[in-house]
Amino acid sequence: MNADAEIQSGSRFGFGANWTRFLALLDEARIAEAEASLRRMLAVTDLKGRRFLDIGCGSGLFSLAARRLGAEVHSFDFDARSVACAQELKRRYFRDDGGWRVEQGSVLDRAYIERLGTFDVVYSWGVLHHTGCMWTAIEQAISRVATPGGTLFIAIYNDQGWKSHAWWFVKLLYNRLPRLFKMPFVITVSALTHALVIIKYTIRLKPMIAIAPLFSDRRERGMSARYDAVDWIGGFPYEFCGFDALAGYLFARGFSLMNSTRTGSHGCNELVLRRAGEGSPCAD
Repeated sequence: MNADAEIQSGSRFGFGANWTRFLALLDEARIAEAEASLRRMLAVTDLKGRRFLDIGCGSGLFSLAARRLGAEVHSFDFDARSVACAQELKRRYFRDDGGWRVEQGSVLDRAYIERLGTFDVVYSWGVLHHTGCMWTAIEQAISRVATPGGTLFIAIYNDQGWKSHAWWFVKLLYNRLPRLFKMPFVITVSALTHALVIIKYTIRLKPMIAIAPLFSDRRERGMSARYDAVDWIGGFPYEFCGFDALAGYLFARGFSLMNSTRTGSHGCNELVLRRAGEGSPCAD
């Protein structure tokens, strides 16, 4: 079954449609934030001379950021609309550029993945847990990291125990709803979630921690609060893993941790890891 058929059946969220709307907000400031995020997490000043694989490129923002930092970029996504978003960014900023390739593909397609070869940096932020086969997808991503010294940068939803399982049902319900009811559902769930967070921080006498973010659409990494909310509530399939379990899994496969961001909530744990061997191509 292709992405469009899965979306129509209610078994997959239409990420590409959400990213298409996000592109209307994209400006130089958001692109600069994306570049800064890559530089910070990879601990580099640029990516010149490195091959960068963006698995599940979504809007194409981080492929664009990597290309502007000097990398040779290969972007792919399962969702045709996401591919179109990345192609649009390439048209805007790197028209006819041979150093950035965008195409449709699936990380679960072993033959396709093997044809790509290996890369100095394999990047997949908030994607592999939406494939429906997260651990297989992680293995496929691992297989594309150059040996020795290649870098893997992934972000996976945190395991919150019963809360994560409750969110699984919320996401399933969203995708099974008729289109007419989806946005009211997002608004209702978002309002309830924000109310609970405000109550929690008010009890702790720190209400502005929860209230202040509501007055800005900008989020870290150049993202948008509005479209992040739709992505979060609708994002399905949905799997998750705790930081320690994910790190341990990758350590057992010959990786060492270079950098990370650990979350205690429903967000993503970010891990940047180096494959065993000397002379990492991401070392300045």
